[in-house]
Amino acid sequence: MLGGLIVILICQLAGEVVVQLLGMPVPGPVIGMVMLVGYLAARGGVDPGIKTVSDTLLRYLALLFVPAGVGLMVHFELVARDWIAIAAALLGSTVLALITTMLIMQFLTRRGEGE
Repeated sequence: MLGGLIVILICQLAGEVVVQLLGMPVPGPVIGMVMLVGYLAARGGVDPGIKTVSDTLLRYLALLFVPAGVGLMVHFELVARDWIAIAAALLGSTVLALITTMLIMQFLTRRGEGE
C-alpha cells in the first residue's frame, strides 16, 4: 500500500513540476493523473498497491468536498452576485463533457466494430 501511495504522490509532484516549469494553465494534479494513466498503461494494468490506495481514497471521497462546501458558504456573497456566470459555466462544461464523451464513445464503438 505504501508503494502505491508513493507512486500516486510522485505523479502528482511530477505534474506540479511540469506545470511550474512550462507555465501551463492546468492544475498540477491533472497532469499528474495523465502521467499516472500513462504509467499504468505502460505497465499493462493496475498495481495492487495503487488499487488499495485508490479504493481507500474513494471510500472517503465525500469528506474531501467538505472544504469546498465551507468555501462556498464563506464566499456566499460572491456566489450570489455571480450566480448567472457560475450557472452558465456549469451548464456549458456539463454539455461539453457529455458531447465529448458521446463522440469518443461513437469513435470507439465504430473502431471496435471494424476490427
